Amino acid sequence: QVQLVESEGGLVQAGGSLRLSCVASGRTFSNYVMGWFRQAPGKDRDFVAAISRIGFNTYYADSVKGRFTISRDNAKSTVYLQMNSLKPEDTAVYYCAAKYKSSSDYYTPTEYDYWGQGTQVTVAS
Repeated sequence: QVQLVESEGGLVQAGGSLRLSCVASGRTFSNYVMGWFRQAPGKDRDFVAAISRIGFNTYYADSVKGRFTISRDNAKSTVYLQMNSLKPEDTAVYYCAAKYKSSSDYYTPTEYDYWGQGTQVTVAS
């Protein structure tokens, strides 16, 4: 089992920045691809970003490319999501997730094995 605990989100003005973190425990962190997803009210859970086990490769949704940066510190068992130039449409509950499978599908929620509890990010216009 892997336990994932996200940092508190928050309320930020449009154009502002916020950094989320997610601390993992229970298994060897570097064995897992880590991802961030988000879910707005009434919508599906959408892929935001993912990072490979050692951190060499990153993947982003088109909607956040150039504004968000995913990173990880395996020594601290932590994955980060730096969010810049935030927009009201970024408002959602953000979830971190861990994927053990070796597939190249980083984008589908069902590919991930463990999930955090979610943290609310609200961007005011």
